[in-house]
Amino acid sequence: MQVKDVMIKDVVTISPFAKLREALSLLKSKNIKSLVVEKQTDSDAYGLITYTNILKTVIAEDGDIDLLNVYDICAKPALAVGASLSLKQCAAMMVQQHVKRLVVLKDNELEGFVTMDDIMGELLKKVD
Repeated sequence: MQVKDVMIKDVVTISPFAKLREALSLLKSKNIKSLVVEKQTDSDAYGLITYTNILKTVIAEDGDIDLLNVYDICAKPALAVGASLSLKQCAAMMVQQHVKRLVVLKDNELEGFVTMDDIMGELLKKVD
C-alpha cells in the first residue's frame, strides 16, 4: 500500500501572513488539527501549523492571536513525501522524525496530506 491510497487530497491551506486568529477559526470550522502553510514562490517550501504549535505559543508563551502571523510559529519547511512511497516507509519516517503529519508533494507542488491516523486507520482495517 502507498501514501496515495490513504492521503487526504482536499488539503486546507492558509497564507503565512494570516493572523493566528484566522488559523484557529479555520481549524475550528473545518474540525481539523493542522493546516498546510502556502508557499510564496514556486521554489519556496510548504509549512505546517498544528494545534501543538498554537498551544505552545499562545498558552505556554503568552502569545497574542491577533498580533502573531502563521509564519511566526509554523514549521517550515514541512517534511514531505511522494505519493508513491510505501506506507511502511512513510510510517518509519514519521516515527524517526517524531511527527504525526507529512505533506505529499509532486515536483514541489502540493498533492495531499497524510497523517499517522490515516496510516493507523489502514492498519486497523486489517485487524477486523
